[in-house]
Amino acid sequence: MKKFKIGIDYGGTKIEGILLNENGDQIDRKRYSYEKNYISGIETVKKLVSEFDNISGEICTVGFGIPGFSSKETGLVTNANSLWLNDKPFKTDLEAALNRKVRLMNDANCFTLSEAVDGAGKNFKSVFGVIIGTGFGGALSYKKEIIEGANQIAGDWGHQPLPYPTDDEIKTQINCPSMNCGRALCAEQFMSGIGFTNIFNKKNNTNFNSYEIVELDRQGDPRANLEFSLYEDRMARLIAVMIGIFDPEAIILGGGMSNVERLYKNISVLIPKYTFSNQVKTKILKNVHGDSSGVRGAAWLWNLN
Repeated sequence: MKKFKIGIDYGGTKIEGILLNENGDQIDRKRYSYEKNYISGIETVKKLVSEFDNISGEICTVGFGIPGFSSKETGLVTNANSLWLNDKPFKTDLEAALNRKVRLMNDANCFTLSEAVDGAGKNFKSVFGVIIGTGFGGALSYKKEIIEGANQIAGDWGHQPLPYPTDDEIKTQINCPSMNCGRALCAEQFMSGIGFTNIFNKKNNTNFNSYEIVELDRQGDPRANLEFSLYEDRMARLIAVMIGIFDPEAIILGGGMSNVERLYKNISVLIPKYTFSNQVKTKILKNVHGDSSGVRGAAWLWNLN
């Protein structure tokens, strides 16, 4: 059995890797920029894996988190934000380049697996992981295994419609610009960090970024407070739907917006308003591993059945 595991987070501009020992301790971590094309990405991965192999002294297992899905039927990548990956046999090409078998999974799945195995969800059987950053994704874990589903998109709620939309939300909505979506009232348009910022700036004729809006709220700005209150209500509606379907013991937030501390208390208070139950035991938790969750989860892919 291999003593060391490599996890790689394949991002749109950077490729990050982590080397873990058999106990899950970080031995090393590296990040490299690359040119936005298919060949450059594979060559960067080869360099990263070779360096980790040399450090560990063995041919390590390698798991990848990618911003899309690798079809089990065709072997081709679909729905990737890094467009050069789409319709490519990425897994096959990686295995040829690295001379070993690899495992690939969506980056939201990797985040959720990491937090379920030894992060915020380690003491719970059922976990729903949510990434709130430039996008808005999710994934399901039960007994520290990822539930992919028949179409490999279980839990990926970013491009579902926002439930119980208000009149203002119906007026605010635009068709989602993301590939393979284009739908009105797409949740990602309201819930991602970019979506939240766009709505705030459009309403208030401003040009703030998300960090500046968070700071405005800390300073008591009524515009920011109102927008966060609306955001929390939307999140409560979405989570209530997930509770009705999967009913997880814990929901773990990741991505840039997960650092907004007010969300955890306020969303928990709002969820019962939209849930078909006289009690809600589900915990809303902040991630433990932060930016490392994705690469750690990718490394843990070789622990799955």
